[in-house]
Amino acid sequence: MKRRNFLSLSLLGLGSALPWASARAKNTPAGTKLVIADQSELVHNLLQASGERDKLNLELPNFAGGPAIYEAIRAGALDAAYVGDTPPIQARAAGTLLPIVASFTRDRAQYILTTRPGLTIDKLADLKGKKLSYIEGSGRQVYLIEALNRAGLGLSDVELVHLRVADLPDAIRSGAVDVAVLQEPHVTRLAKQVGASPVRDPQERNILPSTSYFYARPDVLADPAKSAALREFIAAFTRAATWSNANQAEWGKHYYIKFQRISPDDTQTILASQSPLVLQTSEEAIPHHQKLIDILYQAGAIKERFDARLSFVDTYDEIITASR
Repeated sequence: MKRRNFLSLSLLGLGSALPWASARAKNTPAGTKLVIADQSELVHNLLQASGERDKLNLELPNFAGGPAIYEAIRAGALDAAYVGDTPPIQARAAGTLLPIVASFTRDRAQYILTTRPGLTIDKLADLKGKKLSYIEGSGRQVYLIEALNRAGLGLSDVELVHLRVADLPDAIRSGAVDVAVLQEPHVTRLAKQVGASPVRDPQERNILPSTSYFYARPDVLADPAKSAALREFIAAFTRAATWSNANQAEWGKHYYIKFQRISPDDTQTILASQSPLVLQTSEEAIPHHQKLIDILYQAGAIKERFDARLSFVDTYDEIITASR
């Protein structure tokens, strides 16, 4: 498959076993390199801390959010990407099928609805009429929509402020929005620096689990050398995730204390709020992905209700199962 053609793939008539998922090589040929989008340098640090990084031949350029990654992968600058739960859906809505090759999740949400200084929100229903950050194509989009659903509200009940992911901390700091969907360590930093605070409704921590994906260009999956390299990467990332669950203190010291410059006490608070990182097979991940598609469709954020099965390939399920 030629790179220039992958964006025009029809989404109709595809079975669950996608045609480009079968190319394999037993071993990765020497010199084969992958370019995989990272965010918050999480993938880089997780591989490095676990001792897996030096085993792989890859570049991990860092991006701020799914929309920027989507544009880079459309341009052919990336082989694969670490993204939140919404970008693959928005890509399909735009006519681009980027197959999901691996999924990972935490039972508890990583996103946190965070209020500006001077504003306290006790109930999700109190979001009505507030200025809320809205980033189409980011995992923050579906999280916000479902938060409003839980409160019996819709997008028309709030004022949406369209921002880039990189602008969210400053938007809260300056009061440009009342509430933004943030992740750690930004929530802890802003609480210390300016008095921002999470929405206090107990439901907020149970809106959605934290789900992220690796998706890839179809022509990467059709290339036996690249596919083999991706297989090695997914195995390494799965082992690294398992390592981080078993070595929380060491992971926290590496990523939050040394890299993010978070204090040991705040690092402990962040780690205590997280549930284990779990890699999923395609079969395990499909039901939740369908739920996300349905949430976006019912909110009018996408025009078509897709079949989640067509977003996944099972090429790497065996290695995920063996490595976790």
